[in-house]
Amino acid sequence: MKIKLLLADDHAMVRKGLHVFLATQTDMTLVGEAATGQETLEQAALLQPDIVLMDLNMPVLNGIEATRQLKRAHPAIKVIVLTSFADQDHALPAIRAGARGYLLKDIEPDELASAIRRVYLGQVELHPSITGQLMDMMAAPDDVRPSNPVAATADPLSELTRREREVLAHIAQGKSNKEIGEALFITERTVKTHVSHLLDKLGMADRTQAAIYAVKQGFADGTIAGRSDD
Repeated sequence: MKIKLLLADDHAMVRKGLHVFLATQTDMTLVGEAATGQETLEQAALLQPDIVLMDLNMPVLNGIEATRQLKRAHPAIKVIVLTSFADQDHALPAIRAGARGYLLKDIEPDELASAIRRVYLGQVELHPSITGQLMDMMAAPDDVRPSNPVAATADPLSELTRREREVLAHIAQGKSNKEIGEALFITERTVKTHVSHLLDKLGMADRTQAAIYAVKQGFADGTIAGRSDD
């Protein structure tokens, strides 16, 4: 089955270039295009793509708000932001809105194709410069760090059960719910429940924020100690 893509960008030349490239990918199909944020929402509702490649600077409705509304109405549709803005002031709101990827338009075509496939499989894709900025922000002293719900609790990780910490460790490694379930020998539905609970306890909106936080805490290296109850 091919990955269904919707391309949202107000520049016709950008859409044309991506259209030509994506046509060369045998496992992808471009089901539609949109030139405004509002048109993106309408096309997504009609075409039900797997992934939307979303520009940020679009008329009528910007890409961040379009992402937020799209994820609220169609949570199964994944969004990859494809933009020229390489700063956390754009990246962080996009991630909070629900984007599963944040990539720059100077990305190599083959790298873009690979990123699309990984996001389709449930992973998170961030441009290295964005990852670095977000990690620097997370590591900043509390008095200079933007408001962060995690900071409200002295040790939010102490609230997680051991199983939730195991799930968080796998999230930090970029694994999908299916992959986590296979690794822990539990159902995908159970994984979703654990993810929902740990997000609530950490005060985070989505698993992308949790992944960044978990990497900072060393979870990608396998740190999972915690409460013994499941």
